[in-house]
Amino acid sequence: MVTGAAGGFGRAIVERLKAAGATPVLWDLPAALGRLPDSDAPVYAVDVTDEANVTDAADALMSRFGRIDILINNAGIVGEPLPTWEVPVATFRSILEVNLVGAFLTCRALVPLMLRTVGNGQSGRIVNIASIQAKEGMDKAAAYSAAKAGLIALTKSLGKELAKQGILVNVITPAASMTAMSIDAPKERLADILSRIPMGRFLEPDEVAALALWLCSDECSFSTGAVFDLSGGRATY
Repeated sequence: MVTGAAGGFGRAIVERLKAAGATPVLWDLPAALGRLPDSDAPVYAVDVTDEANVTDAADALMSRFGRIDILINNAGIVGEPLPTWEVPVATFRSILEVNLVGAFLTCRALVPLMLRTVGNGQSGRIVNIASIQAKEGMDKAAAYSAAKAGLIALTKSLGKELAKQGILVNVITPAASMTAMSIDAPKERLADILSRIPMGRFLEPDEVAALALWLCSDECSFSTGAVFDLSGGRATY
């Protein structure tokens, strides 16, 4: 199951999973799903910040398939670049709700179902999509940086809780990519971000999908609660 499935990273991850033989289930907001090309993939209109909506969608998924092996928490939003003291309180809360609370609600609804799947002899994988900003912070991005840092901490806690349960939980920290979430940022902001990447280019969505696929595979067998950078050299630790 992939949240934010209609976004740039989401679409790339879905395609990689399909090519590997998985059956991706797509969750996203109705307007976003309406922009997807026609597909036979199961699609659910889900607001990850709405507890009842998430619970109902999880129940529908289980009723249809009877199992869930992989969860990709990819849904996210980024706000307008502003100094922390100028960010509207409602905006700060909204960014935390989508990027962090949404992942918590999704895990809360689906982990019990994944444990049931594992009990039937399958393994489970959870991959969270955070950001390199979670590790180093960034000026004029306090809410996004804080939310993604929280997602790293959530990953580490959940990884420890599930370490002996057959479910591995890891997080990817990408640098910026020219997806819809970033492409409309002010040119000077994009230039600043690019200047921080030693490789001198933006990340491609398929590079995120490739790493996500490995983290979902049996080849990833001894990593849980771990952070995997995709920063083009930007990461300093």
